[in-house]
Amino acid sequence: MNGPHDLGGQMGFGPVAPEKDEPYFHAEWEKRALGITLSCGAFGAWSIDESRHARENIPPADYLTASYYEIWSRALEVLLERHGFATRTEIDSGHKQTVPATPKRILAADMVPGVLARGGPCDRPVDTEPLFQPGDRVRTRNFNPTTHTRLPRYARSKTGVVEAVQGSYVFPDDNAHGSGENPQWVYTVVFDGGEIWGEGADPTLTVSIDAWESYLECV
Repeated sequence: MNGPHDLGGQMGFGPVAPEKDEPYFHAEWEKRALGITLSCGAFGAWSIDESRHARENIPPADYLTASYYEIWSRALEVLLERHGFATRTEIDSGHKQTVPATPKRILAADMVPGVLARGGPCDRPVDTEPLFQPGDRVRTRNFNPTTHTRLPRYARSKTGVVEAVQGSYVFPDDNAHGSGENPQWVYTVVFDGGEIWGEGADPTLTVSIDAWESYLECV
């Protein structure tokens, strides 16, 4: 979707200014926000793609004025309410008032190191051969869905060259909405700066994205 998260190429936000020796967390509550988000994700009620879409749906004025972990926390509240683990009233009051849904699993403290070490692999086998190969010229689709997508706005309807076939992975556009994993081949596609940014772009610049097969068309 074209939400407040999709800032690539947008003007007016000032320069990117990395913080020197930036700590992992700027406040104690951020540690808890991360821990609670991961613990609730272990319930097995939603996918990482659904959680991303929940963040994308935060109203722009709220999203753009929130810190990183505030965005995570606000999206988590939506997911907890959506899947029956807490009501809006319970979230606001901080007190349980109803019988919540039962999680598929609970992330106990002694399980955390192993779970984090395993991560969440999303590579899946597919029955088809890759439609594109390195060196092929492709064009990205031009679409503006209200649903989740991993194709950024700045890279839509652009022509580039396939650099690599990365493998087959869960298709987030479907998985975010409970429509199944429906894995597809994923390709690294490289675009010239001028193709992305137009007149006046740095001629030495290239931009690479990882694109699912259904995002691409033959040129």
